[in-house]
Amino acid sequence: MSEARFAAALAALSQPHDGSGSLTEPILDVIPVTGASVSTLGDLFGSETVEASDAVIGRIDELQFDLGEGPCWDAISVGEPVLEPDLSTPIRTWSAFADALHREHEIGALFAFPVSVGSLRLGAVDLYNEEPMRLDGVAIDRLLVLSGLLGRRVLERAIRLSGDADTGISRHGRRLIHQATGFVIAQLGVSADDASQLIRAHAFAKGQSMEEVAQQILDRTLTFTVSGARIEGDA
Repeated sequence: MSEARFAAALAALSQPHDGSGSLTEPILDVIPVTGASVSTLGDLFGSETVEASDAVIGRIDELQFDLGEGPCWDAISVGEPVLEPDLSTPIRTWSAFADALHREHEIGALFAFPVSVGSLRLGAVDLYNEEPMRLDGVAIDRLLVLSGLLGRRVLERAIRLSGDADTGISRHGRRLIHQATGFVIAQLGVSADDASQLIRAHAFAKGQSMEEVAQQILDRTLTFTVSGARIEGDA
């Protein structure tokens, strides 16, 4: 696991994502597993696979979405990696997912890492290996760093899919958004850029303008909080 490959992965995932580059290839260049996926989970962006390196990991995601259980759900719930290094032994948790997985595929190891922006958990990185394997401390630390970078790339994707949402915003509207951004920074502990993107993503998810969402935040009819795996708008 060379420093050069990790540096290259950091550089690749630190760049704004325009949809043309891979999100999983940098991970596979660093971690010697068979496959990897990036997914969103929860209410804000819905539960879907953003990218899967192969059909097997894509199916693993689908099973977890359909059954509502599995390592990705646990990773986003607790905000920590979930590691299953040897699936040849019975899995005591996620019985429905484990049964479905064993019926369809012979997987040796399965791992999930939370994808977050600040305290807001957006989804997960899932990795599988055909043979049992353990991730050492260095691999875990590097995956945590890469998963953190992926949080911003997932946000950018949501903004890109929403279109140019801030076109035509008035000076007054931009002032409202700027003020609301400060509220979100305080609520979630994120950067100004991330807070602005979250406002835009919430507007897209709710079919509203950024100005409308900003006004709700300033009126305190919308408060961003993190509860388990979800972002919630509380009155």
